[in-house]
Amino acid sequence: MVKRTFNLGMLMAILASWILLPGCAAAERAAAKDSDIVAVEEAAVVVPATGVSPVPAISDSTPFHSAEEIFPPNPKHNHGSSIVETLEGNLLAVWFHGSGERSCDDVMVQGARKLKGEAKWREPFVAADTPDLPDCNPVVFIDPRGTLWLFWITVQDNQWGGSLLKYRTAADYEGDGPPKWNWQDVIHCRLKNMEAGYIRGIEEAIKKSAPKADVSERARSEVKGNPELEKAKLRCRLGWMTRIHPIMTSDRRIMLGLYSDVFNCSLAAFTEDWGGTWEFSAPMLGFGNIQPSFTVRKNGDIVAMMRDNGPFKKVRTATSKDGGRTWSAVQSLDIPNPGSSVECIALKSGNWLLICNDTSNGRHSLAIVMSDDEGRTWKWKRHLELWAKDKGSASYPSMIQTRDGMIHCTYSYTHAEQKGSCIRHAWFNEEWVKAGDGGK
Repeated sequence: MVKRTFNLGMLMAILASWILLPGCAAAERAAAKDSDIVAVEEAAVVVPATGVSPVPAISDSTPFHSAEEIFPPNPKHNHGSSIVETLEGNLLAVWFHGSGERSCDDVMVQGARKLKGEAKWREPFVAADTPDLPDCNPVVFIDPRGTLWLFWITVQDNQWGGSLLKYRTAADYEGDGPPKWNWQDVIHCRLKNMEAGYIRGIEEAIKKSAPKADVSERARSEVKGNPELEKAKLRCRLGWMTRIHPIMTSDRRIMLGLYSDVFNCSLAAFTEDWGGTWEFSAPMLGFGNIQPSFTVRKNGDIVAMMRDNGPFKKVRTATSKDGGRTWSAVQSLDIPNPGSSVECIALKSGNWLLICNDTSNGRHSLAIVMSDDEGRTWKWKRHLELWAKDKGSASYPSMIQTRDGMIHCTYSYTHAEQKGSCIRHAWFNEEWVKAGDGGK
């Protein structure tokens, strides 16, 4: 997405501090009748995102890496990909494709498959296309029942703050062409007590933000002089967007990361009835921490890693000790971030991988960093792409570990020596990361 400057939106990041309780919202559909799946206590446990129990990886100490384009570069904007492994071991990726992003009404969600054992990706298909409105930020996920989910946003007014959060599901998705979608719904983000505290928090936001950032007089006058702020309900309920894979915190509790470019903060949405109803966490407050990626520690703590959309230029992080309901203050890792998406996953080995643009300015460097202490320190680093700043861009990654132990990622890709853009797919093992940039 387009880089944002620190302005009125940053002020709104603090407003959610007035929220007293997490809210909930009901979708129109009745709760699923999957009574054979037993709910688990609230302590977070890791359930594979593919919906299949892990298979031990074959031990291999030889570094391995390979990469390819999912489709040839084309003149359209191809961005914001997400990848998942299916039950049959195939790869399924989605991304948005069109003349631009939120401002272009031809933007749609496309997808493609790479079947297990095949050398190339099959032809792209349309996964979602709302007529005459931009569809962006797709995320694919397979739950423990084996159901495929596609989360995405439809931008109602060509502004991120007007985005409508949607999802659809499919049980039949292994064949050629688009999955056979059998359900679609909207996630209504009703954050209780947010509206009541919105106006009350404006002066507090100005007061608290002034020592920490350059808050312009123009932004102050906008906040104080805008009569529409008194009608803030719709502003609080629209504009919550997806970017990164959800996780399972029990056998049936899905935890989906959301963020707002209006308030420049993140939160989590939860469902325990397969999308029938949704509830929402308290926000993570930190002036521009967006697009959260969730990883669970062995003690049950949930760690959020986030893009910086503010003045810090570092990867942002927060921790929850109550299953994602409330969050610590947002802090900065000692890893640069230029305002670009990140994702963090826990590997079968216990190591954590974080994929990110490791610069404070530009998306020309895409790196994998690895931790052996659950994200407290990062011992290893290796670049997937590294160029001079004006030579290319590799960004907005999506990352999974497949059942064979291999790590797969997709990311947006442009290069000065090629015309157009594409989505690139890379796969590698832990030993390749440990070998560093100078290794094989």
